[in-house]
Amino acid sequence: MKQVMMVGAGAVGGFFGAHLATHNPGVSFLLRPRTLQAVREHGLTIRSAEGTFTVRPPAAADPRDLPQPDLIILSVKAYDLDDVMDQIAPVMTPHTVLLTLQNGVDAEDRLLARFKRDCVVGGVAFIYSKIVEPGVIEHYKRGSVAIGELMGHTSPRVLQIVDLFKRAGLTCQVVEDIRRSKWEKMCWNCVFNPLTVIINDRVSKALDHPEMLQVIPQIVGEVGAVAAGLKVPLSPDMADKVVRWSQEIRDIHTSMYDDWKAGRPTEIDFLNGYIVQRGRDLGIPTPLNEALTAMVKVITELEKSGPGILRIEGAVIQPIMLDCDALAKLPAEYQISDVGALVPGMRGRGVRMKGVLEVPALTIGADHATFHSADGRFAASLTLKQATEHGILIYQLDEEPLSEQNGGPYRLVTPGLGDLCANVKGVVRIELTEGPGKDTRPSLKGNHA
Repeated sequence: MKQVMMVGAGAVGGFFGAHLATHNPGVSFLLRPRTLQAVREHGLTIRSAEGTFTVRPPAAADPRDLPQPDLIILSVKAYDLDDVMDQIAPVMTPHTVLLTLQNGVDAEDRLLARFKRDCVVGGVAFIYSKIVEPGVIEHYKRGSVAIGELMGHTSPRVLQIVDLFKRAGLTCQVVEDIRRSKWEKMCWNCVFNPLTVIINDRVSKALDHPEMLQVIPQIVGEVGAVAAGLKVPLSPDMADKVVRWSQEIRDIHTSMYDDWKAGRPTEIDFLNGYIVQRGRDLGIPTPLNEALTAMVKVITELEKSGPGILRIEGAVIQPIMLDCDALAKLPAEYQISDVGALVPGMRGRGVRMKGVLEVPALTIGADHATFHSADGRFAASLTLKQATEHGILIYQLDEEPLSEQNGGPYRLVTPGLGDLCANVKGVVRIELTEGPGKDTRPSLKGNHA
């Protein structure tokens, strides 16, 4: 195995790949554009208590621009695996070996299903490291790998991989049952990855509470039940092992925590979410893992933005974002199924602004609501009394979100307001203010913020 392609240079792949590259000129990297630019300009740097070093390996965004690999080491996030399989397909040969160093327990089966041959060696990485910036990895603890054939035998290719790692000064051992090893790590991941996000703290915070030590065995028990249902039995004392393994790394955050804080997606669907889904398939209840999955998704969900989002801000305790579905779920008493009945010539479904403006908590003194168009050119500033008594926000037409061509994503109309009538197309923002805000209505040219 002279040519080794590392896919990804993150916290795991960057560390192991950089060490392999120091002892093997045949190591190259398949990288995303931002990381690729950083590595080409500054190299790949590992900072560690054991020393800092930089390597400058061949790198590309297209695997066809790199040497034909004998071994491809996959260290990307589980949710990126489908895209990566598409990327590496053109360089796969009947002899290419794939080594997985990913969280979760289904990467190997997904690879086998895609490439339809015995090309996969399973792996588990034990390491605590973090991406500081593209091309720079800080390593704090551990740094070893366990690998094995999925059928449990010791093959020549596994021994060759072990030799590659050992020649680079890395600890790499062969295990007889790599699937079981992956499920054992899955138990740990399903406990501490979500918990560190939920408590917004380190592993130690969970370990130091007796109440949590009563919950951990229940989480692990659900994981173990699903594993058993998939013919991978784990030891009865698995929960004790999870707690014991955690003592020496009690001061760390987890990869899920780091991903959340960095604004990256988490692997919750491939950890606790996977347990929930397979539990449903097998008829095994997994209520704790279901709760952990839901809570992590709520906590880590990025602020809504983009087309179809209405932002209410300004003199409010907390800005909020609403979409078409959220508006449709406001109380029925505020819904107007046919705006045309109130505004001749108009069509669509709307909601009274009284219902919309009851959602945010307004600051003391807020007395105006200004409706802004997406392009910033048009706005109408109404008193709260005018907005709540006369304002209607049209959000659907023929049971579909209001299109831009029809004045969407949201259109303000104010039937009954007489000469002060406000009609703003393309509303994306409502600003609450003390005193009037920007107003571009022709009859009110002198009225401005």
